[in-house]
Amino acid sequence: MAERRRPGYSIYREILDEEAVDVIAQKSESKTSLCEKVKKSVRCSGPRAKRCLLETIPILSWLPRYPIRENALGDLISGISVGVMHLPQGMAYALLASVSPVFGLYSSFYPILVYFIFGTSKHISIGTYAVMSVMIGGVTERLAPDSDFMNWDNVTNSSIIDTVSRDAQRVKVAAAVTFMSGLFQILLGLVKFGFVVTYLSEPLVRGYTTAAAIHVIVSQLKYTFGINPKRHSGPFSLIYTILEVCYLVPQTNIGTLVVSIVTIICLILAKELNAYLQKKLPVPIPVELIAIIIATVVSWQVNLEQKYGVDIVGVIPSGLQAPVFPEASLFGQVIGDAFALSVVGYGILISLGRIFALKYGYRVDSNQELIALGLSNSIGGIFQCFAISCSMSRTMVQESTGGKTQVAGALSAVVILFITLWIGSLFEDLPKAVLAAIIYVNLHGMMKQFMDIPALWKKNRVDMLVWVGTLILTILFNPDMGLAASIGFAMLTVIFRTQLPKYSLLGQVPDTDIYRPLEDYTQVKQVPGIFIFRSSATIYFANAEMYQDALGKKCGVDITKLLSAKKKLEAKRKRHEKEEAKKAKKAKKNADDMNGEPETASQKNIAVIEMEPNPDPSLPRVVILDLSPVNFLDTVGVKALCNIRRDYGEIGIEVFLAGCQTGVVDNLQSSGFFNDKVTKSCLFTTIHDAVLFCQSTRTDCQDKETTMTHF
Repeated sequence: MAERRRPGYSIYREILDEEAVDVIAQKSESKTSLCEKVKKSVRCSGPRAKRCLLETIPILSWLPRYPIRENALGDLISGISVGVMHLPQGMAYALLASVSPVFGLYSSFYPILVYFIFGTSKHISIGTYAVMSVMIGGVTERLAPDSDFMNWDNVTNSSIIDTVSRDAQRVKVAAAVTFMSGLFQILLGLVKFGFVVTYLSEPLVRGYTTAAAIHVIVSQLKYTFGINPKRHSGPFSLIYTILEVCYLVPQTNIGTLVVSIVTIICLILAKELNAYLQKKLPVPIPVELIAIIIATVVSWQVNLEQKYGVDIVGVIPSGLQAPVFPEASLFGQVIGDAFALSVVGYGILISLGRIFALKYGYRVDSNQELIALGLSNSIGGIFQCFAISCSMSRTMVQESTGGKTQVAGALSAVVILFITLWIGSLFEDLPKAVLAAIIYVNLHGMMKQFMDIPALWKKNRVDMLVWVGTLILTILFNPDMGLAASIGFAMLTVIFRTQLPKYSLLGQVPDTDIYRPLEDYTQVKQVPGIFIFRSSATIYFANAEMYQDALGKKCGVDITKLLSAKKKLEAKRKRHEKEEAKKAKKAKKNADDMNGEPETASQKNIAVIEMEPNPDPSLPRVVILDLSPVNFLDTVGVKALCNIRRDYGEIGIEVFLAGCQTGVVDNLQSSGFFNDKVTKSCLFTTIHDAVLFCQSTRTDCQDKETTMTHF
């Protein structure tokens, strides 16, 4: 294919500084006052009220226009498929939250209906999620540990755990932290704080979910081996738990281990078969549902609990629970965990929601998603649910089976309602080891995220450092504290990158108005007598001093040494002037004594110190600071620029600024950079304008002539 011919262009205009641009473009000085902004925000009209109602309750805008013929069948099949997945995952993830499996079914029902009304994403599947469940489990086991429910049994002369009271208290804790996390999400949504998720970068989220998956796996080892390790909390609890499990491995229940191994192998083979037949099957095989049905039947027929001591799910009450407001006394103890849950849950939901919104060409409102998820959690907390988010596996099934809207989610909730009301009790003999195996197999996708490390090593090593750092911090400090530490670590990498930017001297690409770093291009030439300096980061308090040092090094100007030498020379000149004044006074007196004969210049013998008329040729005549990468300036940054202009001006080097953004110009103006001597005439719109101006005013750069640029 022939190379595309690029047209040339020619521009003929005056050299423009910021002062001239303000005049030509007629910069507006009017700014909206805070009072006017408040008045505008609270002003109400009929169309605005209607728009606000439809934005707050999105179902009112899309459900009346729901295309039944196009979407009904796909949503029906998708809803049933996802509802079938909710049953095993809800029961399994309830174990992660350390509550009875039936509460996993509740969490797969109420929140889905709430999100159906208030959510804006059409494809994501709301419900239980492994990461959220393990975070809830950490809270419930910390505030309701087994040790608080130990009773002495006179028959066996040993301590036993009052599991009924313990489980009831853990449900209260889970409901309280879920309710609080929902309130946090609602408040953040109301104040338009949806952008908070931008601090959760993709490497951070993927590293965090991978570490959380490791926490999930370790927490389920007790069900796999049939052992009862002690509960550890706080930093390094994962390490202590692994050591405890290793210590208790000799006490493994062989029956439980066999059930776990067989279930894991069967699930892996079935999922591989599903993947192989994906294009041929209209609906994926519900392997998890089949697994819990077969396991329940086998456990019931063989009596695994009595004969082999295999731990089973136990009593599953039929019907729905009456709403109960969470205990307010627990709110103060779970407020930190609730905030972490609100951020993690929302981050996972909005990340997945945006992926499908981009794929299918619709918009997801980040603030409305916060409110929708918050309402789902807060209302769910009243109905004894635990915190939810969205699941990648269920979402993929919902999309692949033809789901087009959240009607599919509502239908999946109907499936769960049917199971909860009528057939939930049939799964009372289901071994917990089977649920643990389902969790292990569902986490294989998160374990594949370890492949991000070599990929990020090739693409961006700082992102790889964030990924690995997040993984390590979350493993060591648990998901709640690990999230805060990971965000702090990621922010530090940003700060360090602004403190260590790339400093460059720019040269001109021949016969163009383009300027590029001299060290990166072989044909770029430095403009004689002019140094053009650029930093790849903004200038603020953390790097202002380094900016000045880098400028001196790149330009070869030891400003401190030159200013010191100038001051010494000036002091020496003044000292000689005083001495010569004394000599002149004495000579005048002698002349009077010699009958008024004037003393000739040869008789005076005066030593004169002359300042160097020409500057050092190795020093630049002009320094141009390219500020195009700078997006803001604080007072320290402005002061640094003032110091540069003053210091370099004292040694005869003119300093100009180029490429300033409007916000940067405003920062300079508000911080007192401009005065009677320094005006906007030292700010140029482009580097090329500054270069042409300096070349056209070799004798006096203060008197600007009307010079035309032609390139």
